[in-house]
Amino acid sequence: MASEMQRYDTNEDDEEMDVKEEDDEDDDDEDKNGTFNAMAGFDGAHGSSSSNRFQHHQQYQEPPTPQGGSRRCRPLEEKERTKLRERQRRAITAKILAGLRRHGNYNLRVRADINDVIAALAREAGWVVLPDGTTFPSKSHSQVTGATGGTPTTMVTSSSSHIPTQHTPPASLKGTPSGFQNTADHSACQVKSVFIPTSSPYDSSSTARSQTSAMVADGQDTQNDPFLVGSGDSLDKQVIDIHTKLQKRDFAGTPYIPVYVMLPLGVINMKSELVDADGLVKQLRVLKSINVDGVMVDCWWGIVEANAPQDYNWNGYKRLFQVVREHKLKIKVVMSFHECGGNIGDDVCIPLPHWVSEIGRSNPDIYFTDRAGRRNPECLSWGIDKERVLKGRTAVEVYFDYMRSFRVEFDEFFEDGIISMVEVGLGPCGELRYPSNPVKHGWRYPGVGEFQCYDQYLLKSLRKAAEARGHSFWARGPDNAGSYNSQPQETGFFCDGGDYDGYYGRFFLNWYSQVLVDHADRVLSLAKLAFDGTCIAAKLSGIHWWYKTSSHAAELTAGFYNPSNRDGYVAIAAMLKKHGAALNFKCAEMSMLEQAVDFSEALGDPEGLAWQVLNAAWDVSLPVCSENALLCHDRGGYNCLLEKAKLLNDPDGKHIFAFTYLRLGPLLIDGQNFMEFERFVKRMHGKELEVFYSCVNFAFSYLVVLWLTSL
Repeated sequence: MASEMQRYDTNEDDEEMDVKEEDDEDDDDEDKNGTFNAMAGFDGAHGSSSSNRFQHHQQYQEPPTPQGGSRRCRPLEEKERTKLRERQRRAITAKILAGLRRHGNYNLRVRADINDVIAALAREAGWVVLPDGTTFPSKSHSQVTGATGGTPTTMVTSSSSHIPTQHTPPASLKGTPSGFQNTADHSACQVKSVFIPTSSPYDSSSTARSQTSAMVADGQDTQNDPFLVGSGDSLDKQVIDIHTKLQKRDFAGTPYIPVYVMLPLGVINMKSELVDADGLVKQLRVLKSINVDGVMVDCWWGIVEANAPQDYNWNGYKRLFQVVREHKLKIKVVMSFHECGGNIGDDVCIPLPHWVSEIGRSNPDIYFTDRAGRRNPECLSWGIDKERVLKGRTAVEVYFDYMRSFRVEFDEFFEDGIISMVEVGLGPCGELRYPSNPVKHGWRYPGVGEFQCYDQYLLKSLRKAAEARGHSFWARGPDNAGSYNSQPQETGFFCDGGDYDGYYGRFFLNWYSQVLVDHADRVLSLAKLAFDGTCIAAKLSGIHWWYKTSSHAAELTAGFYNPSNRDGYVAIAAMLKKHGAALNFKCAEMSMLEQAVDFSEALGDPEGLAWQVLNAAWDVSLPVCSENALLCHDRGGYNCLLEKAKLLNDPDGKHIFAFTYLRLGPLLIDGQNFMEFERFVKRMHGKELEVFYSCVNFAFSYLVVLWLTSL
C-alpha cells in the first residue's frame, strides 16, 4: 500500500510508469471518478484494505468465454486513450501551475500537484490549511459545541453568526461525508462552513494526533498510509508558525482613514490636454465601486507655465477635475515645482518651464550644484528664494503667483470641497530635501550622497553665516565627505568620531539644515495665504540607509541634521505646526525585505526612522499622511501598510490622517491585485470583511469548478 502512494512523490518518468500500471488496474469508471478523487483526497484511492483492492481489480475481469479461454482485460486502443488523456491532463496542470507561479506569486514547488494548488488558493482567500489538509477560516465568526467521539467542535461560517449545534458527519470511503447526495453538494458545503475542534492542536502532540485520526474514515488502514503516518509529528513541528499566522489582526471598528489613489504622471500631456479620457473614466468607475475616497494629481509647473512667465494654461486640469467630480471623488493636488524624469518610477519627462531653462543656460547657479560643479536642473536652488533672477521675480514669488492662479481658476472646486488638500512641492520629487542622491550623476544605493551647496547663492549664504560666527574660514563645504557612492567609514567627515561632530562640522550642518527649514517656512507661509481654509501639506522623504551609524550620513547630505546624538526632525515638525500643515511621510516599507534589498549591509532602519519622524510629528499634534514608496499588490505588503497606519494598542489612538496609494494603472485593477486592494481599502475604512469574504469564497469555489471542468 505504501509503495502505491509513494508514486505521487516521484518524477515525471515514474509518473509515466504509473500510467502504464493503471492501464492494467483501472477500468473505464476511472474516467468519471478519477478527477474528483484527485480533488477530494485519497480516501477512496488508498483507504480500503488489500482485499478490497483485489475485489476492485476483479471488476475489470470478464467471465471466461464458452471455449474455456479468457478475453484480454482491456483492448490496446483503450490503453492508448488512457495514456493520451493522462498526458493531456498533465499538460493542462503544468500550464496552470506555471501561470500561478508567474502571475499569482504562488509559492508552488516544482512537482506541485492539485492539492498544492487548492491549498494555495484557499490561503489566498483567507483560509488556513494545515499540513494534514485540515482547512478552516483564519478568523472564527461563531462558535458552537458539538460532539464527535466526545470532542467539542467549532463551526465557522461566513454567512451567519448564529448557527445551531451540529455534529461532524462520518467520512465515507470515497471522500464524501455521509448526508450529502453527491460530491458537488459536499464541495459547496465545505466552502460555506467547516468544523474545527476547539481543543487546540497546539497543546500537545497527542492532541494533534487524536484530531488527525478523527478525520480518518472508519475502517481505513492508516498505519501503512504515507500521507497519514507521522502527520501528527509534522504538525507538532509547525504549530508555532501556524499559531502566529492565526493571530490575524482585525481592523473592523478601527478609525476611518481616507484612501486616495495617485493618478499616472502623464495624465496631462505637455500641451495641457487630458490624455485618454475614456480610459480614465473606466478606471475611476472601478475605484468608486470599492469606495476609494479620491485621487491625487500633480499640477506640473513645467506644463502650466511652460512658455512665458505668468502665462498659465490650466485647460487640461480643468477637464480632469470635472471628470473626477462627476464620479464624486475628492482630489488631493500637488503643486509640483520640480521636473519629472530621471528618477526611479518616472515614466514620463516633464522639464521645468522653458523660460526657466533659458535663464539656467545663462545663469546655471539657479540650480543645485555639487562640489565638482555639476548642476542638477531637477529643481531650483533654495539660494534664489529671495534673489530676483527669474525675469524680475524671486523664486518664492514665482511659486506664490502659480499657487494663487490655481486657487482662482479652481475656486468652484475649493468651494464645493472637491479639493480636500494641497500638497506643496518643496524640492526634488516634491519632497523637502536636497537632491543629494541624483541617479543622473551616478549615485547608487546605498551611497551617502553629496552636499548640494556649491552654487554661488548658497555659498554666499554660507559665507555670511561663517562671518557672523566669527570664523570666515568656515565658509566652505567639507573637503573630506567622499563622493556620491562612498560609505561613512570611508570618509573623514562621516566616520565614527569624524569631523561631522567637530566644531566646524556642527556649524556647517546647522547652517545646511537651517536653509532647508527656512525654505519650507517661506513657501508654506505663502501657500497658507493662497489656500486659506484648505489643508496644506509637505512631503518628507525617509532616508533610511546608514541610519544605524553614528553620523546618519545619508540624512546629513539630504539636509536632515539627525546624527545619533541629535533629533533632526523636531525643528521640521515645529515649522509645519506653525503653518498648520500636515506631514506626508514616505518611507520604504518593510516589504522591501522580501525583495532582496539588503538593509543590514547599509545599516539601514526604515522602521526606526519612521517611528522617529512620526513621534516628532505627533508630539506637536501634527496630522500625518502617508503613501507607499514601492509598488504593492500583495496582502503582506498591504498588511504592513495597515499596521503602520493604525498602531496596535496605542493608548492615544494615534493613526495616520490619510493614505495615498502609488499608483493607478492596469496592474492595480487586474484580477487578484484589485481584489487585494479592495480588501485593503475596506480595512483602512475600518469595515467588516464578512461580506467581502463571502465574495472571496464564491470566487474560490468558482476557480475550483473551472479547474474541474478543464480536466
